Amino acid sequence: MQALMQQAAQMQSQLMAAQQELAETQVTGSAGGGLVRVTMTGSGEITDVTIDPKAIDPDDVESLQDLIVAAVRDASRQVAELASHAMGPLAGGLGGLGLPGM
Repeated sequence: MQALMQQAAQMQSQLMAAQQELAETQVTGSAGGGLVRVTMTGSGEITDVTIDPKAIDPDDVESLQDLIVAAVRDASRQVAELASHAMGPLAGGLGGLGLPGM
């Protein structure tokens, strides 16, 4: 039982370190061939939005809005991939502890 508790504590420590590293990582999503770029941390916080002046058409605000949404989605997808890569081995390791439902 003691070994199991030590293994769980070690995995928790590794998980916390992976979460911290992920939170400090930044990704940039883009849309419209780079006309709109969104920078996001691994924890999902948007830290920067860059819009190329070519993307700004006062008569077509809807297209710019769509580009912003697409860039945010692209950044979110990248964050999800990073999280899956960083947390995957740790989450998979919980099943090895013999904990039901893991």
